[in-house]
Amino acid sequence: MDSTLETSQQKEKLLKALYTLQLKSNTTLQTASPLLSSQRGMGMVTQHQVHQLADKTKSLCRDLDNIKNLLHYHQNELVRQIPNPTGSRYGCVSGIHCSQDGSIYVTAEGAPWVHVLSSTGQVLKSLPCWQTGREGGSFLPEDVTVTRAGMVAVADMINGAVWVFSPHTSPSKGEWIKIGKVGSPRGVGVDSTGKILVADYAQGQVCSFALDHAFKTLNIRSVPNLQGPRYISPAPNGGFVVSEECGDVKVFMSSHKLVCSLSSKYGHQFGNPAGVCVDVEGSVVVADEQHRTVHLFPESGAPVCLVSAGLRRPAGVACSPFGHLFVADTGENCVKVFKYHVRPRQLLGTL
Repeated sequence: MDSTLETSQQKEKLLKALYTLQLKSNTTLQTASPLLSSQRGMGMVTQHQVHQLADKTKSLCRDLDNIKNLLHYHQNELVRQIPNPTGSRYGCVSGIHCSQDGSIYVTAEGAPWVHVLSSTGQVLKSLPCWQTGREGGSFLPEDVTVTRAGMVAVADMINGAVWVFSPHTSPSKGEWIKIGKVGSPRGVGVDSTGKILVADYAQGQVCSFALDHAFKTLNIRSVPNLQGPRYISPAPNGGFVVSEECGDVKVFMSSHKLVCSLSSKYGHQFGNPAGVCVDVEGSVVVADEQHRTVHLFPESGAPVCLVSAGLRRPAGVACSPFGHLFVADTGENCVKVFKYHVRPRQLLGTL
Protein backbone atom coordinates (compact mmCIF):
# COMPACT_ATOMS: atom_id res chain seq x y z
CA MET A 1 0.00 0.00 0.00
CA ASP A 2 1.21 3.51 -0.74
CA SER A 3 2.75 4.95 2.43
CA THR A 4 1.03 8.32 1.95
CA LEU A 5 -2.36 6.63 1.66
CA GLU A 6 -1.63 4.42 4.66
CA THR A 7 -0.64 7.44 6.76
CA SER A 8 -3.81 9.28 5.73
CA GLN A 9 -5.92 6.30 6.77
CA GLN A 10 -4.14 6.11 10.13
CA LYS A 11 -4.71 9.81 10.72
CA GLU A 12 -8.38 9.45 9.84
CA LYS A 13 -8.77 6.48 12.18
CA LEU A 14 -7.08 8.31 15.07
CA LEU A 15 -9.12 11.48 14.55
CA LYS A 16 -12.33 9.42 14.42
CA ALA A 17 -11.43 7.65 17.68
CA LEU A 18 -10.66 10.93 19.44
CA TYR A 19 -13.82 12.57 18.11
CA THR A 20 -15.94 9.58 19.25
CA LEU A 21 -14.46 9.85 22.76
CA GLN A 22 -15.20 13.56 22.85
CA LEU A 23 -18.83 13.13 21.74
CA LYS A 24 -19.53 10.24 24.11
CA SER A 25 -17.95 11.96 27.13
CA ASN A 26 -19.84 15.20 26.41
CA THR A 27 -23.16 13.34 26.05
CA THR A 28 -22.62 11.32 29.24
CA LEU A 29 -21.58 14.43 31.17
CA GLN A 30 -24.68 16.36 30.05
CA THR A 31 -26.89 13.46 31.22
CA ALA A 32 -25.08 12.61 34.44
CA SER A 33 -24.30 16.07 35.76
CA PRO A 34 -27.88 17.21 36.59
CA LEU A 35 -28.76 13.78 38.03
CA LEU A 36 -25.70 13.69 40.28
CA SER A 37 -26.41 17.25 41.42
CA SER A 38 -30.11 16.79 42.21
CA GLN A 39 -31.00 13.23 43.26
CA ARG A 40 -29.99 11.93 46.67
CA GLY A 41 -28.82 8.42 45.70
CA MET A 42 -26.73 6.79 42.99
CA GLY A 43 -29.62 5.01 41.27
CA MET A 44 -28.40 1.55 40.19
CA VAL A 45 -24.71 2.53 39.92
CA THR A 46 -22.61 0.39 42.29
CA GLN A 47 -19.39 1.28 44.09
CA HIS A 48 -17.54 -1.33 42.00
CA GLN A 49 -18.68 0.31 38.78
CA VAL A 50 -17.49 3.72 40.01
CA HIS A 51 -14.04 2.30 40.85
CA GLN A 52 -13.92 0.46 37.53
CA LEU A 53 -14.77 3.62 35.56
CA ALA A 54 -12.23 5.66 37.53
CA ASP A 55 -9.48 3.13 36.81
CA LYS A 56 -10.37 2.92 33.11
CA THR A 57 -10.49 6.71 32.88
CA LYS A 58 -7.05 7.01 34.46
CA SER A 59 -5.67 4.44 32.03
CA LEU A 60 -7.32 6.13 29.05
CA CYS A 61 -5.93 9.52 30.09
CA ARG A 62 -2.43 8.00 30.18
CA ASP A 63 -2.97 6.52 26.72
CA LEU A 64 -4.15 9.87 25.37
CA ASP A 65 -1.13 11.63 26.90
CA ASN A 66 1.15 9.07 25.22
CA ILE A 67 -0.56 9.57 21.84
CA LYS A 68 -0.23 13.36 22.22
CA ASN A 69 3.48 13.05 23.07
CA LEU A 70 4.23 10.67 20.21
CA LEU A 71 2.53 13.06 17.78
CA HIS A 72 4.55 15.92 19.25
CA TYR A 73 8.10 14.61 18.72
CA HIS A 74 10.45 13.24 16.07
CA GLN A 75 12.85 10.32 16.55
CA ASN A 76 16.36 10.11 15.07
CA GLU A 77 15.86 13.10 12.76
CA LEU A 78 19.49 14.12 12.41
CA VAL A 79 19.78 17.43 10.57
CA ARG A 80 23.53 18.12 10.84
CA GLN A 81 26.80 17.22 12.52
CA ILE A 82 29.10 19.92 13.86
CA PRO A 83 32.74 18.83 14.15
CA ASN A 84 34.71 19.65 17.29
CA PRO A 85 36.03 23.17 16.64
CA THR A 86 39.18 22.31 18.63
CA GLY A 87 39.92 19.31 16.44
CA SER A 88 40.97 15.89 17.69
CA ARG A 89 44.30 16.98 19.18
CA TYR A 90 43.01 17.90 22.64
CA GLY A 91 40.12 15.50 23.16
CA CYS A 92 36.45 15.05 22.49
CA VAL A 93 33.47 17.36 22.94
CA SER A 94 31.82 16.97 26.33
CA GLY A 95 29.98 20.03 27.65
CA ILE A 96 27.35 22.00 25.74
CA HIS A 97 24.96 24.86 26.46
CA CYS A 98 22.41 26.56 24.21
CA SER A 99 21.45 30.19 24.83
CA GLN A 100 18.07 31.79 24.14
CA ASP A 101 19.27 33.17 20.81
CA GLY A 102 20.33 29.69 19.64
CA SER A 103 24.10 30.17 20.13
CA ILE A 104 25.94 27.03 21.27
CA TYR A 105 28.72 26.98 23.87
CA VAL A 106 30.99 23.92 23.62
CA THR A 107 33.83 22.49 25.72
CA ALA A 108 36.04 19.49 24.94
CA GLU A 109 37.90 17.04 27.19
CA GLY A 110 41.48 18.25 27.60
CA ALA A 111 41.02 21.46 25.60
CA PRO A 112 41.63 24.88 27.24
CA TRP A 113 38.91 26.56 25.20
CA VAL A 114 35.25 27.49 25.17
CA HIS A 115 33.90 27.85 21.65
CA VAL A 116 30.75 29.82 20.85
CA LEU A 117 29.03 28.53 17.72
CA SER A 118 26.02 29.48 15.65
CA SER A 119 23.22 26.91 15.36
CA THR A 120 24.75 25.83 12.03
CA GLY A 121 28.20 25.25 13.56
CA GLN A 122 29.99 28.43 12.51
CA VAL A 123 32.54 29.56 15.13
CA LEU A 124 31.42 32.98 16.39
CA LYS A 125 33.98 33.37 19.16
CA SER A 126 36.60 31.34 21.03
CA LEU A 127 37.55 32.00 24.65
CA PRO A 128 41.00 30.68 25.64
CA CYS A 129 40.90 29.30 29.20
CA TRP A 130 43.93 31.08 30.57
CA GLN A 131 44.25 32.57 34.01
CA THR A 132 46.01 35.90 34.36
CA GLY A 133 48.16 37.12 37.25
CA ARG A 134 51.04 35.50 39.07
CA GLU A 135 49.72 31.95 38.87
CA GLY A 136 49.19 32.02 35.11
CA GLY A 137 48.64 28.85 33.13
CA SER A 138 45.68 27.29 31.38
CA PHE A 139 42.80 25.27 32.81
CA LEU A 140 40.49 22.65 31.32
CA PRO A 141 36.72 23.23 31.45
CA GLU A 142 34.53 20.16 31.95
CA ASP A 143 31.17 21.82 31.34
CA VAL A 144 29.83 25.25 30.42
CA THR A 145 26.84 27.51 31.06
CA VAL A 146 25.92 31.19 30.75
CA THR A 147 24.89 33.37 33.69
CA ARG A 148 21.86 35.69 33.68
CA ALA A 149 24.28 38.59 33.15
CA GLY A 150 25.51 36.90 29.97
CA MET A 151 28.88 35.76 31.36
CA VAL A 152 30.31 32.33 30.54
CA ALA A 153 30.89 30.00 33.53
CA VAL A 154 32.76 26.69 33.42
CA ALA A 155 33.50 23.80 35.79
CA ASP A 156 37.19 22.97 36.22
CA MET A 157 37.48 19.55 37.83
CA ILE A 158 41.29 19.39 37.92
CA ASN A 159 41.68 22.64 39.89
CA GLY A 160 38.45 22.14 41.84
CA ALA A 161 37.07 25.51 40.81
CA VAL A 162 34.39 27.34 38.89
CA TRP A 163 35.57 30.07 36.53
CA VAL A 164 33.49 32.98 35.21
CA PHE A 165 34.59 34.96 32.18
CA SER A 166 34.09 38.67 32.70
CA PRO A 167 34.36 40.69 29.48
CA HIS A 168 34.53 43.94 31.47
CA THR A 169 37.59 43.41 33.67
CA SER A 170 40.14 43.83 30.87
CA PRO A 171 39.83 46.65 28.33
CA SER A 172 40.96 44.38 25.49
CA LYS A 173 39.86 40.78 26.00
CA GLY A 174 38.31 40.33 29.44
CA GLU A 175 39.52 37.71 31.88
CA TRP A 176 38.55 34.58 33.80
CA ILE A 177 37.69 35.02 37.48
CA LYS A 178 38.29 32.00 39.73
CA ILE A 179 35.33 31.37 42.03
CA GLY A 180 36.65 29.56 45.09
CA LYS A 181 37.10 25.86 45.75
CA VAL A 182 34.29 23.46 44.91
CA GLY A 183 35.80 19.98 45.36
CA SER A 184 35.39 18.16 42.03
CA PRO A 185 33.04 20.23 39.85
CA ARG A 186 31.90 18.24 36.84
CA GLY A 187 28.69 19.90 35.68
CA VAL A 188 27.61 23.53 35.91
CA GLY A 189 24.34 25.40 35.36
CA VAL A 190 22.38 28.48 36.39
CA ASP A 191 18.97 28.27 38.07
CA SER A 192 15.97 30.53 37.42
CA THR A 193 17.02 32.95 40.17
CA GLY A 194 20.51 33.39 38.73
CA LYS A 195 22.37 31.19 41.22
CA ILE A 196 25.19 29.04 39.88
CA LEU A 197 24.66 25.28 40.24
CA VAL A 198 27.64 22.93 40.47
CA ALA A 199 27.62 19.12 40.40
CA ASP A 200 30.46 18.14 42.76
CA TYR A 201 31.32 14.63 41.59
CA ALA A 202 33.71 13.37 44.27
CA GLN A 203 31.82 14.93 47.19
CA GLY A 204 28.48 13.57 45.94
CA GLN A 205 26.65 16.86 46.19
CA VAL A 206 25.22 19.82 44.31
CA CYS A 207 26.33 23.27 45.43
CA SER A 208 24.49 26.50 44.65
CA PHE A 209 25.60 30.06 45.26
CA ALA A 210 25.04 33.61 44.10
CA LEU A 211 27.76 36.06 43.04
CA ASP A 212 27.97 39.70 44.03
CA HIS A 213 29.38 42.47 41.84
CA ALA A 214 32.90 41.63 43.08
CA PHE A 215 32.47 37.92 42.20
CA LYS A 216 32.25 36.88 45.85
CA THR A 217 30.04 33.88 46.65
CA LEU A 218 26.82 34.44 48.60
CA ASN A 219 24.11 32.16 50.03
CA ILE A 220 26.10 28.95 49.58
CA ARG A 221 23.93 25.83 49.90
CA SER A 222 24.43 22.17 49.13
CA VAL A 223 22.39 19.04 48.46
CA PRO A 224 24.33 15.97 49.72
CA ASN A 225 24.05 12.18 49.37
CA LEU A 226 24.16 11.99 45.57
CA GLN A 227 25.87 9.13 43.72
CA GLY A 228 28.47 10.67 41.43
CA PRO A 229 26.58 13.74 40.15
CA ARG A 230 27.65 14.57 36.59
CA TYR A 231 25.51 17.07 34.67
CA ILE A 232 23.04 19.61 35.98
CA SER A 233 20.28 21.77 34.51
CA PRO A 234 17.79 24.29 35.90
CA ALA A 235 14.18 23.10 36.24
CA PRO A 236 11.07 25.19 35.46
CA ASN A 237 9.97 25.20 39.12
CA GLY A 238 13.10 27.09 40.16
CA GLY A 239 14.89 23.91 41.18
CA PHE A 240 17.27 21.73 39.22
CA VAL A 241 17.75 18.36 37.54
CA VAL A 242 20.96 16.35 38.13
CA SER A 243 22.23 13.09 36.65
CA GLU A 244 24.04 10.50 38.76
CA GLU A 245 26.67 8.27 37.15
CA CYS A 246 25.54 4.62 37.01
CA GLY A 247 22.43 5.67 38.90
CA ASP A 248 19.47 7.91 38.35
CA VAL A 249 18.31 11.39 37.41
CA LYS A 250 16.79 13.43 40.23
CA VAL A 251 14.61 16.54 40.22
CA PHE A 252 14.77 19.02 43.10
CA MET A 253 12.63 22.01 44.05
CA SER A 254 14.00 25.52 44.59
CA SER A 255 14.00 24.69 48.33
CA HIS A 256 16.37 21.80 47.47
CA LYS A 257 13.70 19.28 48.45
CA LEU A 258 13.62 16.16 46.27
CA VAL A 259 10.65 16.14 43.90
CA CYS A 260 11.25 12.73 42.32
CA SER A 261 13.74 10.41 40.70
CA LEU A 262 12.92 9.79 37.05
CA SER A 263 13.52 6.03 37.31
CA SER A 264 10.88 5.74 40.06
CA LYS A 265 8.35 8.16 38.56
CA TYR A 266 8.47 6.74 35.04
CA GLY A 267 9.63 3.17 35.70
CA HIS A 268 12.62 3.80 33.44
CA GLN A 269 15.89 1.87 33.68
CA PHE A 270 18.98 4.02 33.13
CA GLY A 271 22.45 2.76 32.22
CA ASN A 272 24.82 5.69 32.70
CA PRO A 273 22.80 8.91 32.65
CA ALA A 274 24.94 11.80 31.42
CA GLY A 275 23.80 15.13 29.98
CA VAL A 276 20.50 16.59 31.15
CA CYS A 277 18.49 19.62 30.10
CA VAL A 278 14.92 20.92 30.29
CA ASP A 279 13.14 22.11 27.15
CA VAL A 280 10.85 25.12 26.75
CA GLU A 281 7.79 23.05 27.71
CA GLY A 282 9.31 21.76 30.94
CA SER A 283 10.13 18.24 29.76
CA VAL A 284 13.40 16.72 31.01
CA VAL A 285 15.81 15.40 28.36
CA VAL A 286 18.46 12.83 29.37
CA ALA A 287 21.37 11.30 27.43
CA ASP A 288 22.30 7.76 28.44
CA GLU A 289 25.97 7.02 27.77
CA GLN A 290 25.67 3.24 28.18
CA HIS A 291 22.46 2.75 26.21
CA ARG A 292 23.49 5.35 23.58
CA THR A 293 20.09 6.95 23.65
CA VAL A 294 18.37 10.22 24.48
CA HIS A 295 14.97 10.14 26.20
CA LEU A 296 12.46 12.89 26.92
CA PHE A 297 10.44 12.72 30.15
CA PRO A 298 7.22 14.76 29.75
CA GLU A 299 5.12 16.23 32.54
CA SER A 300 2.52 13.53 31.87
CA GLY A 301 2.72 10.29 29.91
CA ALA A 302 5.48 7.76 29.31
CA PRO A 303 9.08 8.62 28.35
CA VAL A 304 9.69 9.28 24.65
CA CYS A 305 12.87 8.03 22.96
CA LEU A 306 14.15 10.94 20.85
CA VAL A 307 17.38 9.28 19.71
CA SER A 308 17.62 5.49 19.54
CA ALA A 309 20.43 5.12 16.98
CA GLY A 310 23.45 6.97 15.66
CA LEU A 311 25.18 7.86 18.93
CA ARG A 312 28.44 6.29 20.10
CA ARG A 313 29.01 7.99 23.45
CA PRO A 314 26.58 10.82 24.23
CA ALA A 315 27.66 13.31 26.89
CA GLY A 316 26.21 16.80 27.26
CA VAL A 317 22.82 17.72 25.77
CA ALA A 318 21.05 21.02 25.17
CA CYS A 319 17.70 22.09 23.69
CA SER A 320 17.25 25.22 21.61
CA PRO A 321 14.09 27.34 21.77
CA PHE A 322 13.56 26.45 18.10
CA GLY A 323 12.95 22.71 18.53
CA HIS A 324 16.49 21.41 18.02
CA LEU A 325 18.34 18.98 20.26
CA PHE A 326 22.15 19.25 20.49
CA VAL A 327 24.07 16.16 21.63
CA ALA A 328 27.82 16.19 22.33
CA ASP A 329 28.89 12.78 21.02
CA THR A 330 32.35 12.12 22.49
CA GLY A 331 32.53 8.82 20.60
CA GLU A 332 32.61 10.63 17.26
CA ASN A 333 34.02 13.93 18.57
CA CYS A 334 31.22 16.11 17.22
CA VAL A 335 27.94 17.76 18.12
CA LYS A 336 24.94 16.06 16.54
CA VAL A 337 21.87 18.20 15.90
CA PHE A 338 18.43 16.58 15.85
CA LYS A 339 15.07 18.12 15.07
CA TYR A 340 12.92 16.60 17.78
CA HIS A 341 9.93 18.91 18.15
CA VAL A 342 6.98 18.69 15.77
CA ARG A 343 5.16 21.97 15.27
CA PRO A 344 2.12 22.90 13.17
CA ARG A 345 3.18 24.01 9.71
CA GLN A 346 2.17 27.62 10.25
CA LEU A 347 4.40 27.85 13.34
CA LEU A 348 7.56 26.45 11.79
CA GLY A 349 9.22 29.85 11.49
CA THR A 350 13.00 29.43 11.31
CA LEU A 351 12.80 25.65 11.32
